[in-house]
Amino acid sequence: MDSKLQIISGEFRGRRLILPPFARPTQNMARGAIFNMLATIIPAGNKIIVWDAFAGSGALGVEALSRYANSTAIFTDISDTSIKTITKNTTDIAANRIRIVKADALKEIKKHAVGVDLIFVDPPYEDARVGIDFVAKLAEQARAGTVVVQEIESNVSYTPDETKWDVLRDKKYGRARFLILRRRGK
Repeated sequence: MDSKLQIISGEFRGRRLILPPFARPTQNMARGAIFNMLATIIPAGNKIIVWDAFAGSGALGVEALSRYANSTAIFTDISDTSIKTITKNTTDIAANRIRIVKADALKEIKKHAVGVDLIFVDPPYEDARVGIDFVAKLAEQARAGTVVVQEIESNVSYTPDETKWDVLRDKKYGRARFLILRRRGK
């Protein structure tokens, strides 16, 4: 699907992204705001490992690769269409920087949570419970200091477990609510 979605900053700035037909992507302006907030938490010079857990188009993971030079990203999604879209959107990015996995993110927590620095949690809004459950299960596996960007619909009443997560930011942008969380020390 043709879109106006593009990478905002960094190495791949201006790269246009395609969308799967059912996508509800994080829009350019909101994505820019997320990464501006992240810049104060994870400096741009850091080499990080990113997990775009419910990747869809892969926009959040590709934006992270663009802004954090020499970083790597794992993209997971259960949809064949999304996997094909992510593959197209990551064309020309060094193969050693990306890994695309067709899988249920909830089932991949044990495999990926321990080794990543930044995780994007953005399941479809109609599956808000999936993202909430994901963050709860993630708390059992993620190491201290892991940063999570969780997007949910702004009208969903939700507070992450504050014994396990520090809420660094909680912002609303129209229909979307973004929480930036950091795993507390274990």
